[in-house]
Amino acid sequence: MIKLLIKECYNTPMTKIAIIEDDAVINQMYRMKFEADGFEVQVADNGKLGVEMVESYQPDLILLDLQMPEMNGAEALKFIRSKEWGKKIPVIILTNLGAEESPKELKALGIDRYIVKAELTPSQVVERVKEVLDI
Repeated sequence: MIKLLIKECYNTPMTKIAIIEDDAVINQMYRMKFEADGFEVQVADNGKLGVEMVESYQPDLILLDLQMPEMNGAEALKFIRSKEWGKKIPVIILTNLGAEESPKELKALGIDRYIVKAELTPSQVVERVKEVLDI
């Protein structure tokens, strides 16, 4: 109901965010924060489901964890970037790995930001997403 009211107030399509994160608590925390800020959100709890979700959902931006079961974040991003539909979707890595610990191929796969979860509040993450989307 709230999402519909927000959409009607602004008379524009809601910005769609895909969150691919295996920790259910973190997943839901970010979902609630983004929805409260007027975004439409879908979540997946592993890389394989995340790739499937992104293909059908076609989000405006992906928040992607790196350490996940089934398919890790780097593998998921590699698959997404290999598809025409996934080449231009902005991706923000949202992980607990420091940048020096992350897979080296991430930069070549095209990420828009690298965020260590413990360093920012959910509100600050929303602000980074708005910056990347220029909204």
